Amino acid sequence: MQRTFSIIKPDAVRKGFAADILSEMDKAGFKIFAIKKMFLSKTQAQGFYAVHAHRPFFDSLTSFMSSGSIIAMVLEKDNAIADLRKLMGATNPANAEAGTIRKQFAGSIEENAIHGSDAEDTAAFEIGYFFAGYELV
Repeated sequence: MQRTFSIIKPDAVRKGFAADILSEMDKAGFKIFAIKKMFLSKTQAQGFYAVHAHRPFFDSLTSFMSSGSIIAMVLEKDNAIADLRKLMGATNPANAEAGTIRKQFAGSIEENAIHGSDAEDTAAFEIGYFFAGYELV
């Protein structure tokens, strides 16, 4: 069993798509190990996306991620990281395959509904950023 981290982003929460996205995850065999709805401050968003600090989209990304509620979660499944990436679809929803979360629920390359870890080390960092150890027992 592998764990991955995911965020339902502010655009999807604001548009009322969270339940539909969770349903897609359930249908794909993901088990929710931990989940919480929260609001990220701009500083928290900057810390989470620090790897992108020198990219031109960093300020708009962190402003967007702190613009409303998010749903942070730890998901479990065999091959969870790769399977979630496939379920999410391409970063740009215009390029995403039919049936993927981004094709169904995302509005743009920035407001693309969902985040998912891209590797085991990334997942470990992201899970620890949002969940204390006692929340994962």
